[in-house]
Amino acid sequence: MAREAKPLSAIQSRFPAFHPAGTSDGRAGASFKPQHFDAIAENPASVGFVEVHAENYMGAGGPPHAALTAIRNMLPVSLHGVCMSIGGLDPLDPEHLQRFAGLVERYEPFKVSEHLAWSTHDDVFFNDLLPLPYTDETLARVCEHIDQVQEAIGRPMFLENPSTYVLFSESEWRETDFLREIVKHTGCGLLLDINNVFVSATNHGFSATEYLADFPLAHVGEIHLAGHDEQEDDEGAPLLIDSHDRPVADPVWSLYETVITACGPVDTLIEWDADIPDWPILQSEAAAAERILDRHRTLKPEEKRHALHS
Repeated sequence: MAREAKPLSAIQSRFPAFHPAGTSDGRAGASFKPQHFDAIAENPASVGFVEVHAENYMGAGGPPHAALTAIRNMLPVSLHGVCMSIGGLDPLDPEHLQRFAGLVERYEPFKVSEHLAWSTHDDVFFNDLLPLPYTDETLARVCEHIDQVQEAIGRPMFLENPSTYVLFSESEWRETDFLREIVKHTGCGLLLDINNVFVSATNHGFSATEYLADFPLAHVGEIHLAGHDEQEDDEGAPLLIDSHDRPVADPVWSLYETVITACGPVDTLIEWDADIPDWPILQSEAAAAERILDRHRTLKPEEKRHALHS
């Protein structure tokens, strides 16, 4: 790939406000939904932070911004994009990027993230996060788009690993190596979605534990946990759907504890985007993650080193 890698020191000099992955206290947060505003406002300390989807706040004002402004005064906010189409063949939409950057400037989120996926082609938008072939050509395009986003927002972003349902025969890279190369060439951080790992591993028949053992954990600045739907494909094999509509599954909790044991506390979000429950249910999921984080704040280095290889 004819592209100069950018060391972390160079990224920090361009974005002096950047705090590298791993320096936060590592708290558990939850997706912010407007129907939960009153419950959160009554007890903001019930959760470590909230995360919002950027595209829900692309308008100039109105009730969504009034609620988010109030929440931002109570809690740290993480901004998560879902429509940038980082992996798309077309150039990034300049108007969308401008609005995204405007949200970063307006709310000063402590984390900004997007997906390793595509969702647009020509003038068509697909309401999904679609997978990519891991080729040198794709790598160059993704890195170029990440550079554009980071220049627009004035800081590094975090890139999320996908949940996938198909694989590409033309892929030349393992996903973990592809992500590692993106970090090397752009200086971005990584958002590790552990439910996505479990979904992809089940769908494609590989080991989620081995995948995580090869994941560049040193660059992970945020973790996502979510629920998934269990289905079957046409041949009766297990097929998991990253549905974000139920509690985190036990195998995902187990993988999460393994990761936290290995790398220490990392800001962790409970995602829940459909069939939204009452706040106490969502808050209890965040509290479960917080208990795991608390248990691993004082692990010895040798305990961390062996966590993913035991």
